[in-house]
Amino acid sequence: MEYKALRVIISGGGTGGHIFPAVSIANKLKELNPQTEILFVGAEGKMEMEKVPAAGYKIIGLPITGLQRQLNLRNILNDLSVPFRVLSSIRKARKIIKEFKPQVAIGVGGYASAPLLMAATRMGVPSLIQEQNGFAGLTNKKLGDKVQCICVAYEGMERFFPADKIVMTGNPIRSVFVPCNPEMKEAGVKEYGLDPAKKHIFIVGGSLGSSKFNQSMRKWISDGCPGSEGVDVLWQCGKYYKAGIDQFMKEETEKNPGLKETVKYSDFIGRMELAYAAADVVISRSGASSVSELSAAHKAVVFIPSPNVAEDHQTHNAMALVRKDAAMIVKDADAMEKMMPTALELLKDPGKIASLEENAGRMALPDAAQKIADEVYKLV
Repeated sequence: MEYKALRVIISGGGTGGHIFPAVSIANKLKELNPQTEILFVGAEGKMEMEKVPAAGYKIIGLPITGLQRQLNLRNILNDLSVPFRVLSSIRKARKIIKEFKPQVAIGVGGYASAPLLMAATRMGVPSLIQEQNGFAGLTNKKLGDKVQCICVAYEGMERFFPADKIVMTGNPIRSVFVPCNPEMKEAGVKEYGLDPAKKHIFIVGGSLGSSKFNQSMRKWISDGCPGSEGVDVLWQCGKYYKAGIDQFMKEETEKNPGLKETVKYSDFIGRMELAYAAADVVISRSGASSVSELSAAHKAVVFIPSPNVAEDHQTHNAMALVRKDAAMIVKDADAMEKMMPTALELLKDPGKIASLEENAGRMALPDAAQKIADEVYKLV
């Protein structure tokens, strides 16, 4: 296929789960032809307005906002303004399209993509959406009938979209996430100060940390770290929770000086691929990007889906792997009692770990950005 220079508009955002795949698609299109021009469109005041320029791309914000489900005066006033903001955003989107003249429009989900893709499809711009999760988001479901191509990461998405438009591509992830090997494991153990003679559990609750994961760890530590003989734990607690965890660990280490040898914790993990490589078992939320990264790394995972997401899509993401014996799952409500015991029990079963790793690897779709880029060129 000839990768000629294109003019591409990419819209969506609100969360890292939408923004980082969008940037990965943009990076691949620029890699295929550096002359390609890319414009992002997001929602004013949302994280894409900061993250996209940091990745080197221009972005324009729309005055769009989402409906708020919690009842209070501020949210009621917000919800009353939504229809007007939608109309204003569609008008602005039409103006952006007329001025930029894209050859193709890409939507990655989040309410910011709705006005842009609605305007693009009405104006005859070939359009594609990428759905990261196993349960389609509201915006993408609304756009499914209007676009020409729908790139998905999970089987069974015919429940949400026209079957003849669906292409299985997987979720775009960074190229550092590859099947872990002994050299990477050694580098990860060294990077995070772990004991190479021990087995390792890595706990990660997303880039901001997880209150439930932290509560579960506090309980396990307060109980004396049962089952931790020969085990190191690497715990990503999140910046927001770090000060409280510091105080807790100081008090617990005074009671149990050996604790600092068993539990290494940090507010943020910079080299996630090395943390994955060091781990024999990973405990993780099941956001779309995390699931794709862990599958690409061929890791044995205990997923604990976040209950605080629309349509419980993290459970759908995790179950896609659990049904193929490629991961284990613990409900968020059971995490305090079952998170660490489940991971420690798995650590004692090398055969089960090997089976989970092999099956997770089979679920991986590592060339997602390239596959999506090819679909973009087919549309043009």
